[in-house]
Amino acid sequence: MRITRFVDPSGQTLYGEELGDGTARLLTGELFDGLTPTDRIVPVARRLAPLVPTNIFGIGLNYRAHAAEAGFEAPASPVVFMKPTSTLNHPDAPIVLPACCPEPEVDYEAELAVVIGRAARDVSEADALDHVLGYTVANDLSARTWQLNGAGGQWIRGKSFDGFCPLGPVLVTADEIPDPQTLMVSTRLNGERLQHQSSADMIFPVRRLISELSRDLTLLPGTVILTGTPEGVGFTRTPPIFLQPGDEVTVEVESIGAMSNVVVAP
Repeated sequence: MRITRFVDPSGQTLYGEELGDGTARLLTGELFDGLTPTDRIVPVARRLAPLVPTNIFGIGLNYRAHAAEAGFEAPASPVVFMKPTSTLNHPDAPIVLPACCPEPEVDYEAELAVVIGRAARDVSEADALDHVLGYTVANDLSARTWQLNGAGGQWIRGKSFDGFCPLGPVLVTADEIPDPQTLMVSTRLNGERLQHQSSADMIFPVRRLISELSRDLTLLPGTVILTGTPEGVGFTRTPPIFLQPGDEVTVEVESIGAMSNVVVAP
C-alpha cells in the first residue's frame, strides 16, 4: 500500500491510499495499529511527511562509492548520528537555508528511509525486516562547515537545522518492497541528475542496520532510519555544488517515488 498523510480542503489531517490523481482513498485507524481502507475518495490539498517520527537515526558513509569520494575508508561498523524530530519537513515545502550559514554549504543527500512499525530490541538480522512498517524517501540535508568544523567533530549540529529532513512523498508498506537492497536512489538539482546508484552498494544493508541499532536500544514504532546516501554529493565536486535560493532539489527512490523542495533564503 502507498500511504499518504495529507491535509484535505477543510484543513483536516488524514491518512489515505494514494491514487495518483490528486486524490486519496481515505484510511481509518492509526498508522502503527493498522489502517483500514474506506470507500471515500478525498481531494489532497497538501501532502505532509508520511509520519511524525519518534526518533530519527542517520547512517553516514554507508555507500562504498560515497565513502571513497569523500576520502574515507569504508567503515568497519555503522557510523551513527541522530537528527532531532524538529528537522522534519514535507514534500513541496521550502527548504530554508539557515541564517547562521553565511557562505554556501548546504548539501543534498538522497536516502532510502526505513520506518519501524513494531518495537525492535536485540533483533537478529534474520528477523530485522519483520519490524519494518515500510519505506519512504529522505533528503538528509547537511550544512557541511557546521558538520565538519562546527561541533567538535560531531556531525549532528550540521544536520539538525529546522527543516533538514524532508520525508515523503508516501510510505510504501514493506510487503511491496521485499528486498530494500535493489532500489535506485537519485537526486536531481534543477533537473540535472547528480546522484543515481543502487542501494545494493550499501556497506551495511538494512537488515544489518536494524540489528546493530537495536542492540540494547529499543527502536520504537515510528523510528526512522536514514540508510546513507550514494556518491554524487555536492561538497565532493569540483567546484563544489551547494544549494542556493531558488534551486529545486528532487530526491527519488525506485518503487517509492520522488519528492521535490524549493530552496529559499533565510
